[in-house]
Amino acid sequence: MIKGFGGIFWRTKNIDAVKKWYSEVLKIEINNWNMSVIKPQSENETIFSLFTEDDSYFPTDQQVMLNFQVHDLDETIKHFEQIGIPLAKQKEISEFGKFVWIKDPEGRLIELWEK
Repeated sequence: MIKGFGGIFWRTKNIDAVKKWYSEVLKIEINNWNMSVIKPQSENETIFSLFTEDDSYFPTDQQVMLNFQVHDLDETIKHFEQIGIPLAKQKEISEFGKFVWIKDPEGRLIELWEK
């Protein structure tokens, strides 16, 4: 029945600053309608995962955490270093892949994942 995720929607306090940040930091080009279409590529997966209210994987005051799959996490980290974006969590390697976290301008943790 479900073909895939249709989108991620959330409210923001400063739409222009957040748009600019996502464009510069994550290279997501957001159009005049305040949206971007990210088309899946082969070997890309979208994970839908539920967490309990008190799970400590990401801050309990943050209701949603974005996770973006990247081609090369080391290149992504280099890009962050070049533009002055600090890692909120250093690279972690597990059986699920490689992960780092950064924060957007409003303090939301974002997870970057290389499978």
